Amino acid sequence: LRVILSPLFFPSFRPFHVEPTNIVSVNDDMQRVTDEASAMNKRIHYYSRLTSPADRALIAPDHVLPAPDEIYVYSPLGTAFKVDSCTDGYGKNSSLVTIFMIWNTMMGTSILSIPWGIKQAGFTSGIILILLMGILTLYCCYRVVKSRQMIPLTDTSNWEFPDVCKYYFGSFGQWSSLLFSMVSLVGAMVVYWVLMSNFLFNTGKFIYNFVHDINVTDIVPGTNGSNKVICPSAASDHPPQNRTVMFSSGNRTGFELFEEWWDKSKTVPFYLIAVLLPLLNLKSPSFFAKFNVLGTVSVVYLVFLVTVKAAHLGIHLEFNWFTENEFFVPEFRILFPQLTGVLTLAFFIHNCVITLLQNNRNQENNVRDLSIAYFLVGLTYLYVGVIIFASFPSPPLSKECIEQNFLDNFPSDDIMSFVARIFLLFQMMTVYPLLGYLARVQLLRQFFGNAYPSLFHVLILNLAIVGAGVAMARFYPNIGGIIRYSGATCGLAFVFVYPSLIYMISLHRAGQLTWPALIIHIFIILLGLANLIAQFVL
Repeated sequence: LRVILSPLFFPSFRPFHVEPTNIVSVNDDMQRVTDEASAMNKRIHYYSRLTSPADRALIAPDHVLPAPDEIYVYSPLGTAFKVDSCTDGYGKNSSLVTIFMIWNTMMGTSILSIPWGIKQAGFTSGIILILLMGILTLYCCYRVVKSRQMIPLTDTSNWEFPDVCKYYFGSFGQWSSLLFSMVSLVGAMVVYWVLMSNFLFNTGKFIYNFVHDINVTDIVPGTNGSNKVICPSAASDHPPQNRTVMFSSGNRTGFELFEEWWDKSKTVPFYLIAVLLPLLNLKSPSFFAKFNVLGTVSVVYLVFLVTVKAAHLGIHLEFNWFTENEFFVPEFRILFPQLTGVLTLAFFIHNCVITLLQNNRNQENNVRDLSIAYFLVGLTYLYVGVIIFASFPSPPLSKECIEQNFLDNFPSDDIMSFVARIFLLFQMMTVYPLLGYLARVQLLRQFFGNAYPSLFHVLILNLAIVGAGVAMARFYPNIGGIIRYSGATCGLAFVFVYPSLIYMISLHRAGQLTWPALIIHIFIILLGLANLIAQFVL
């Protein structure tokens, strides 16, 4: 699910083109085109007219080209970071850097829901599904990478996958790709808001209790000892008035007042508005891209946390192939599509993979590097999901207690979980404005030809996005559900339908379409459709 701030939906695809309505001076009230930009535009157009676009004998030299624009690659539920553009037709990144960038782009908050997805599918079927979905999404991603090369007699060197969709499907391809990109972006921002509310609530609770020397025990089932694991879902059937009990010194009236004004769903989601809404209205949030390293740090720390917790808790597994008992779930469950929905988004990079691979120094290694990156992503998901599921203490707790955000299975006073929540909270608060900026660029530029037509337009869009996040955090704070719905929806287009259709159409036009290829790719499309339908049925 990767959305690019580059000429995805821009009205022109020339190497450098000045649109008067898109060049804005932040210091002036009036929009204008600078003399330097206008001269640059004329020089580039001069070189482009000396020969045909496909002929690279005459290209603009480096000293004529402008400095690379900032391109942000978005990982839905992950990170957004800068990719340096290339002006000489090939990239500057080594294969190792390219592999890491793809891994970093795909790895995101979906990792928090993988253990829950394995629980929904069953331990054995969960492992099999992660492997199969990784292979399937890798193949579809490979088809995306090769899609430009199958267009004859056209210079596609600057094209992105939405441009390929527009070539084959016209305006429908352009607008549908915009729609599904917006679904992925807004879905990611909603999940971010729910998670930020969760992390802010638990962080504030930990700090308050520590400062006031309050020892609070959650009235939920859990294990004893220093490595406590809790089951919040088991307390959902009980009245909420006695969620916590205070045992030591502190002002009871002050504590009750704190709990009233510091509620996970009723108050904390609204507090975030004061911080994040002004940041969304900034014209350029490039400052926040400097903190992208936090995404990598957060994932590495989560892997470390999972390893340490598993070492203390041990392995708790019992194989019941089709029957369920009090503490364990069957190895195969009918709810497995819930995991496939999560995995569709977890392995989603299809609408930005072309840009990432364009920056690879060795273009002949693109397929190899992409495959290695997918292998590492799948390995990370498998490690975290399997270790959390296997080490979850059953008995005394049931595997059904594994939460959609596995950090919720650790109490708010757990030090390691507190550090993880701090990392993730700060990372999400820096990435969230970038995601809002990408949504603004894609949507407003399509309708108004300008990513910032006015403060009023931007404010209305941001209020709608923030409102969706607050509503979900208030009434449906289930990140696993949000991830699987948005993942299956945008994945239907970008993962399953468009790559397969484009491949079949290109083969048909070349007279090379065979029955096996037709059957296989129709089957892939049907899988994507079934994946989407199953999210609303199961």
